Amino acid sequence: MAFWFMGACSVRALEEAFGIYSKGKAFFSGDRIGFIDIAFGSLLGWLRVTEKVGEVKLLDEAKTPGLVKWAESFCADAAVKSVMPETEKLIEFSKLLMAKMKGAPPPKN
Repeated sequence: MAFWFMGACSVRALEEAFGIYSKGKAFFSGDRIGFIDIAFGSLLGWLRVTEKVGEVKLLDEAKTPGLVKWAESFCADAAVKSVMPETEKLIEFSKLLMAKMKGAPPPKN
């Protein structure tokens, strides 16, 4: 619960920062993907895993409309589309990692 609360607070802070730095444009740096977009975008796959596995919504149209639009624009970019991992594949990978950390055999598909 504490992790979710901290994550929700951080996402709201990012929403505010996006509003300030994007100046109404699609990305943090304006019309084109920049360093901050890449840095935050690299976490999008894991954010989606957290939402799906934890059954929480961190990027919510009602609470973080700017970030929701940003994520859609970021993932739709041709340079990102080809390298963004699928959520289901990341979930399976996370299961393997968790099993390895716990010392248990990995789940069979």
